Amino acid sequence: MKLQRLPITMSRGFHSHAHLPRGPQGISEAKLGCEEFLVKLLDRRWTLVSPDTKIQQIMLPPERIKDEDGPLKDKSWFNMPNPLLGDQITDNSGPDSSFYVVRDDLLHPLVNGNKARKLDAVLPLLEDHSVTDVVTCGGCQSAHAAAVAVSCAERGLRSHLLLRGEQPDILTGYNLISTMYGNVKYVPRSVYANREETLKTHASSVAGKNGCVLSLTDILEAPLTKQSISSSHPISTSMDDWRSLGNFSRKVVVMNEGAGDSIALLGVIRLVHYLSQSHLLGKEKAMKFVVDAGTGTTAVGLGLGAIYFGLPWKITAVMLADTLDNYRERERRLISDFKRHFRFDLDHALREIDRGVVNWVERYHPRKL
Repeated sequence: MKLQRLPITMSRGFHSHAHLPRGPQGISEAKLGCEEFLVKLLDRRWTLVSPDTKIQQIMLPPERIKDEDGPLKDKSWFNMPNPLLGDQITDNSGPDSSFYVVRDDLLHPLVNGNKARKLDAVLPLLEDHSVTDVVTCGGCQSAHAAAVAVSCAERGLRSHLLLRGEQPDILTGYNLISTMYGNVKYVPRSVYANREETLKTHASSVAGKNGCVLSLTDILEAPLTKQSISSSHPISTSMDDWRSLGNFSRKVVVMNEGAGDSIALLGVIRLVHYLSQSHLLGKEKAMKFVVDAGTGTTAVGLGLGAIYFGLPWKITAVMLADTLDNYRERERRLISDFKRHFRFDLDHALREIDRGVVNWVERYHPRKL
């Protein structure tokens, strides 16, 4: 994850609070309400013991800043592992002379970066509801599938991974990790195109006659709706019954591709809360974040966190796997689900959320398939 200071002239350009009610001290009451709500929402059990992450600064030597041969050509960058942060972040350097890198890739030796963030709130939820099996999907070298496999294995859960395409002759990378820690099944691309139905069908086969199948949405909505769950038998069972260990031999949860569920946003919002501390990036400095986007869940979480905490941060996501319209639709769905699942009732004061929280951009070079 890359981030950079915005020019001073853009320090408040991300969103405006002009229409919000103001308190006696000039502080947005809606902003305070958002922060209070989120702090309470983040008071839960997490997978990661701490939200801490390492921040490094990548700098261009001063004598090379005026190089006019291109944005990166023949430039020698050097790494500052312990950069000045907090009040010591200055505007002395130009916009192209340095940037910061959030080293979430160091969170776990096998669970890559933002995958750990997206699973941060998910795994405790699964444990709290006595889940035995998790079914999810991804590409042949899916970092998400590998992260689910490793994380489930660490907690005694069984993972079932539907990977798109054919089994490679030699297992490498995330494909090898998925095979080592999870139960892998390769799915033809034509079948994978209808992945939602494929996930449900495979989850039912995993559950068997005495098991049940749920999605993460079912778990989140059950306390509100007492929604029935699906099993291999025509049973109508409340969530209170489902929580009981003795009711079903296997309790199977379907997780969307890339953990594209509203609860996955919480782990990313937790990161935003951590980074906004005064000794790190703070709440007043304008920053722009650049992330790559597979499902776009991480980018949406960063955007929501920035707006809910009233931060002048701009989130730009490089689209890797879909069209602009589909990313925007997924963004709308995630935000809608988040507001519904966590009963967030302050959005009347944050209308900018409905206008989108992420700037989606095309990548410069086509992705290798």
